[in-house]
Amino acid sequence: MSEKIPYKIYLDENELPTEWYNVRADMKNKPAPLLNPATGKPCTAEELSHVFCDELVKQELDDTTANIPIPAEIREFYKMYRPAPLVRAYCLEKKLGTPAKIYYKFEGNNTSGSHKLNSAIAQAYYAKKQGLKGVTTETGAGQWGTALSMACSYFDLDCQVYMVKVSYEQKPFRREVIRTYGAKITPSPSETTEVGRKILAEFPGTGGSLGCAISEAVEAATKQEGYRYVLGSVLNQVLLHQTVIGLETMTAMDKYGIKPDVIIGCAGGGSNLGGLISPFMGRKLRGEADYQFIAVEPASCPSLTRGSYVYDFCDTGHVCPLAKMYTLGSEFMPSPNHAGGLRYHGMSSILSQLYDDKLIEARSVEQTAVFEAAQAFARVEGILPAPESSHAIKVAIDEALKCKETGEEKTILFGLTGTGYFDMYAYKAFNDGTMSDYIPTDEEIAKSLAKTPKI
Repeated sequence: MSEKIPYKIYLDENELPTEWYNVRADMKNKPAPLLNPATGKPCTAEELSHVFCDELVKQELDDTTANIPIPAEIREFYKMYRPAPLVRAYCLEKKLGTPAKIYYKFEGNNTSGSHKLNSAIAQAYYAKKQGLKGVTTETGAGQWGTALSMACSYFDLDCQVYMVKVSYEQKPFRREVIRTYGAKITPSPSETTEVGRKILAEFPGTGGSLGCAISEAVEAATKQEGYRYVLGSVLNQVLLHQTVIGLETMTAMDKYGIKPDVIIGCAGGGSNLGGLISPFMGRKLRGEADYQFIAVEPASCPSLTRGSYVYDFCDTGHVCPLAKMYTLGSEFMPSPNHAGGLRYHGMSSILSQLYDDKLIEARSVEQTAVFEAAQAFARVEGILPAPESSHAIKVAIDEALKCKETGEEKTILFGLTGTGYFDMYAYKAFNDGTMSDYIPTDEEIAKSLAKTPKI
């Protein structure tokens, strides 16, 4: 188009998606099913309903329905902070001197400061609709715990959060926001559960992992009447809810005749990346358009780039189903100096299948380089990005500089998952020059992978 693209493209609230998009419906090779570790057979809806809400179990197992209606009550809640802006990074482009056009979808414009609220409100809604008393969950850096505590307070549900211990200690203000919304928060691993005590005995002094926190949250849910467990990433249902990100982005770009050449997202468990790319991936799978998709993960927790594609436990305590995914092993513990989030040992089954089919590519980046990119972005674009988001920023800058070298005028899109205002411990370490990089050895990864179940 001849007219200048606005700095920020806002959709009208009547352009909000009315349906979530289920990319599995268009995938030729469906993601492998969850397995019951006791039988080795695919989990049934009945088995999963002991852990998850009934409606969420249906969404988890649905591989064929392309469009799933968003309930009116959830859409009304979305209107508090959605549609989220699609931003043209004119200042970053100028600073880099690149002919590339850079766009980012900003998901930090809500109280939780991240994209996590998109799924939290959906999961809380289905729990309330089922008549439950409350839910339990894990959280790493704290965005998911914040979002879920906010969603549960909206629906008057009890919320119990197990937070990775190292994050609990490093991010005191994040945990206080969670408590302000009424949730009970426990550093994990803890002495409050059987599995927590077992993990502490095996790994004394550990800073924990998402795998540990998941184990404790699942145990807590199954031992309390009227409670279910909810998860902030990885699961099919979570990626489904997060497609509001990609659907809004696609609508905004179509409105101005913009076609992204490269789509980039940070990748831990996969909810943000899956949510952003799924609608575009659907077009690719249907032969309607083509894009380059890049998943960016930390070099200290590189499940896609260095993991194995096998069935593995979703948690360290081995109380959850088995998922086929790219994994470092459920007992893999990220280094204590890892401050950039994205610390889950495996990747979403959907994204793992797409990666195995070579429909997306993956890169790993070291955390000092990630924070350098975060600093550069903050200084010209005016947003202090979350460390997780900054993995995508790093590769977006790399791609833009390649265009500077070649003269290509590519259009780059990345997901800015949230803000970093509760991550100042990590920013302080970077600014003080005390932040270090850690890359696990092949031996460390092999030792963890050796303990994956033989399926």
